[in-house]
Amino acid sequence: MIAFILRRLMQAVVVMLTVALISFALFNFAGDPINNMVGQDVSLADRERLREALGLNQPFWVQFGIFLQNALQGDFGLSYRLGRPVEDLIVERLPATLELSLTAAALAVFIGIPLGVYTGLYRDTWLSRVFLTASLAGVSLPTFLIGILLILIFSVELNVLPSFGRGETVEIGWWTTGFATWSGIKALILPSITLCLFQLTLIMRLVRAEMMEVLRTDYIKFARARGLPDRKVHFGHALKNTLVPVITVIGLQFGSIVAFAIITETVFQWPGMGLLFIQAVNFVDIPILAAYLVLIALFFVVINLVVDLLYYFVDPRLRVDRTAAGGEATP
Repeated sequence: MIAFILRRLMQAVVVMLTVALISFALFNFAGDPINNMVGQDVSLADRERLREALGLNQPFWVQFGIFLQNALQGDFGLSYRLGRPVEDLIVERLPATLELSLTAAALAVFIGIPLGVYTGLYRDTWLSRVFLTASLAGVSLPTFLIGILLILIFSVELNVLPSFGRGETVEIGWWTTGFATWSGIKALILPSITLCLFQLTLIMRLVRAEMMEVLRTDYIKFARARGLPDRKVHFGHALKNTLVPVITVIGLQFGSIVAFAIITETVFQWPGMGLLFIQAVNFVDIPILAAYLVLIALFFVVINLVVDLLYYFVDPRLRVDRTAAGGEATP
């Protein structure tokens, strides 16, 4: 178990270094941020002094080495646009993004899995057909269009939910949350539904397909032949084996929710990291761009490690295989 974790951690370090190099190299050649920071009337000498102050006149590998050394200490430099430390901006925006992402992920899991189980067990009923037909809309419609439609219906026509912003928030230390206020909860409803809809339909259809596959296996037929009740067969045997591949998808989809919340945050003007990233793209704010991609890569690495550990505990075949391999290797 310890060797397994150590191998995964070594792989994670390699992945993080690669992502840091690619992100820094990609945005380092995206444009000259000096042109966006100063006006046309600024002299070339002043431009060069600013470039030297920011370290932009140094060779690429020197800049990357400084970036990597500072990043290991949690220092991502100063934002070219706002003139503030990037880590402070991320700390301010991170609670909003995580709050939105966790809410969307919870909705996707706690609605998608039961719907997938129901449509897998009762696939010929009219209600299952309704769910499957509705899931096509969630898979097919782009996220920005879903958000605009929800704003049109619930904010413009019905005027029951806010169309932008995060509402009132409460500070708990460095964390700000909207769960403690009614306006914060109302502001969270539309963006969380928009963000979760694709993941919800994906999980539902995956659980349905896996459930139908597992119900055709021999051990399920044997369990029925033993006279076990349907509840025990469906939830004690079939669902447990169905969740093994679903765990991977759920983990990766949570990373995708955090990474691709950009569109939802832009549509609803949600003050999270995604909106900060879009504003940084427009300004060629390299420190924010590189820090954002490194942080997203860290999310994916941690999620993959957690998924691997869950696999180890959920699927007993992995433990048996590793034990057997260790026994064969022992003289």
